Amino acid sequence: RNLAGYAATKTDKIIHKWDGFCPFHDALTPEQVIKQKQAYPDALFMAHPECRSEVLALADVIASTSGMIKIAQESDRTSFIVGTEVGLLHPLQKANPGKTFYPASTAMECADMKKITLADIADSLENLSGEVKVPEEIRVPALQSVQRMVEL
Repeated sequence: RNLAGYAATKTDKIIHKWDGFCPFHDALTPEQVIKQKQAYPDALFMAHPECRSEVLALADVIASTSGMIKIAQESDRTSFIVGTEVGLLHPLQKANPGKTFYPASTAMECADMKKITLADIADSLENLSGEVKVPEEIRVPALQSVQRMVEL
């Protein structure tokens, strides 16, 4: 719902929201962001579009994780508050050794994201393991949607 709400602000198309959300992005509150902004007043606040609209309203920049890395690389700013999963802090720091990154909330750590390793991804690609079975009544309309997106 949060990502759909953000996307709806960027288009004149009708966006049909589903009441699903990333629990970590959804749990980030304006109060947590304000506390970090007060602690680090010179820091640029980058928020992921999966955050609630009240949090996005406080953002200096709204961007995907790869967008946050690019923004940090191109920005003259030297400190950033990062409003997404804390696992992004390491790649941000690695790509920008002279800059400082603070989590908007240390609670934004997704245990499910930590379950997937590079070895798992390599195994999946090399051996075509990890097959997901989808019932036909879901697969067929979903495939049509994906094909329409690719055509665009």
